[in-house]
Amino acid sequence: MKILAVTSCPNGIAHTYMASENLQKAAEKLGVDMKVETQGGIGVENELTEKDIREADGIIIAADKTVAKDRFAGKKVLVVGVQEGIRNPEQLIKKMMSGDVPVYQAQESGDSLPTTSKKENPVYRHLMNGVSFMVPFIVVGGLLIAIALTIGGEKTPEGLVIPEGSVWKNIEAIGGAAFTFMVPILAGFIAYSIADKPGLAPGVVGGYIAADGSFYGSEAGAGFIGGIIAGFLAGYVALWIKKVKVPKAIQPIMPIIIIPVIASFIVGMAFIYLIGAPIAQVFEGLTSWLEGMQGTSSILLALILGAMIAFDMGGPVNKVAFLFGAAMIGEGNYGIMGPIAVAICVPPIGMGLATFLNKKKYQVTEREAGKASFTMGFFGITEGAIPFAAQDPLRVIPSIMVGSMTGSVIAMLGHVGDRVAHGGPIVAVLGAVDNVLMFFVAVIGGVIVTAFMVNLLKKDVQGDGEQEGTPTEESIEEPSEKSEINKLTDITNLDLIDINLAGTTRDQVIDEMIGKLNQAGMLSSKDGFKEAILAREQEGTTGIGDSIAIPHGKSDEVKQPSVAFGIKRDGVDWNSLDGTDAKLIFMIAVPKQSEGDAHLKILQILSRKLMDESFRERLLTVGTKEGAYQLLEEIE
Repeated sequence: MKILAVTSCPNGIAHTYMASENLQKAAEKLGVDMKVETQGGIGVENELTEKDIREADGIIIAADKTVAKDRFAGKKVLVVGVQEGIRNPEQLIKKMMSGDVPVYQAQESGDSLPTTSKKENPVYRHLMNGVSFMVPFIVVGGLLIAIALTIGGEKTPEGLVIPEGSVWKNIEAIGGAAFTFMVPILAGFIAYSIADKPGLAPGVVGGYIAADGSFYGSEAGAGFIGGIIAGFLAGYVALWIKKVKVPKAIQPIMPIIIIPVIASFIVGMAFIYLIGAPIAQVFEGLTSWLEGMQGTSSILLALILGAMIAFDMGGPVNKVAFLFGAAMIGEGNYGIMGPIAVAICVPPIGMGLATFLNKKKYQVTEREAGKASFTMGFFGITEGAIPFAAQDPLRVIPSIMVGSMTGSVIAMLGHVGDRVAHGGPIVAVLGAVDNVLMFFVAVIGGVIVTAFMVNLLKKDVQGDGEQEGTPTEESIEEPSEKSEINKLTDITNLDLIDINLAGTTRDQVIDEMIGKLNQAGMLSSKDGFKEAILAREQEGTTGIGDSIAIPHGKSDEVKQPSVAFGIKRDGVDWNSLDGTDAKLIFMIAVPKQSEGDAHLKILQILSRKLMDESFRERLLTVGTKEGAYQLLEEIE
């Protein structure tokens, strides 16, 4: 019997390869021919070929992330979590051998997340799929437009304008093109996550209609909020159509013709006749209402404008407030655009600051987005806050609204004026702002309020993409030095080995091993690196089971990649998933700014080798540091 397998975990390091190793060992024990494809941190390895799939009796997918299943159509496919591949490989293979496994049909959803992962809110998962594909478009569009405006922009009564025929005009156009794809891509990949490929086209079409108000008689579209609605609507409509029983002759064209066409029609018509038009009427009414709120109601007006600017970050509500301020410039009233210019930059700068102030509350991807949002905020690109709002709208949107309202009111009280229809510190740098000092006071005030409020509301993350309670592995990478790592002993030595750890608690053991790294000259600060290690433990235990713990951290305090190894003979509680005490501890230290994937290879090899029970036993019984080092040399 021939069985194939695919293993993958969200970060693609230890668990991916542990599951692979255990499945292969179980297959050998049961006399089953098995090939395992790993989808790890450095890409797909040992990829399954068409011939492999054609000859296979079944496929086991042990993964905690989406694995495309189209290539397995017509084969028996068993989908479980990656932990099942590690803990119960024999049971999985026996179940496949028994034949009690469903045959995967091509028109089924390609969402291969296992039943063990369904504790995660599916709505949240679909939303995050769309956001992950949308973010690059925001970054590309925002930064290109910002660069073009800064270098090629000229102040005019109509705003900051790039002259026609300028090369910067072309760069601005490229950035604008990237922004036009933002909402359709968001909607398309939300729908794709729900209904697989049949949902992609309806989602993109629905997102485009949501963003283009001309379909339902509005100058302002429905923005990214409309895109989210379009994505979910398209996805679930496509999923519903997929479940309709049709003759076998029609089944092959269902996913490529019938489902996309019908779903696109339903979503498009819903926006044109049911969703888009009412929203357009609301926005037109808002504009008229704002025009009547000046004079004695200036503070209330500032509060409203600040809230509107932040509410949908470049969407239709934002555009109503922005266009109102631009219209006031044309009438010679610069005191309305001033508060708006402040409110525009508070959300992205505030969220960027928040990620720096408390990293424990943000995923790795969010912390990276925070760096870009700083720049986008400086250039008045409110959309820089969208990735944060899309991922956690109930906490982020109120926080950025309060921050923008705070900045807007300070600007109104400080008589801040803006003579161009643009926002952010860039307009002050270019000399378009009246009362520059109060402009920056207002920005700082709004940014601080946003950062502190959102960090107060948000909870600490469980890990980057891992489900709660599951050990995670951070994508730790090799630094930019040219030295190549081929085996574990390339990044460890006798000074980094302690075969008789004295600590009786996890934190005591961590202190001992950090001390080893520090004594060996691998750290510039023990305390700084310890913060990284403990922050990682708070995201999720690094006790991976089978008496093994792999604490690890990235920090600016690490001088070069290093691994400290320690043995705790009687074990120490590490809150491991299988309940075992940690006896074999590998502490991995990596510089914060590092590149490449050689170090990921070491983690993969380490994970595989540690699944060998006899190797673990040999390590536990070693009597000298030299003996331990010789055993570690086998990890290559």
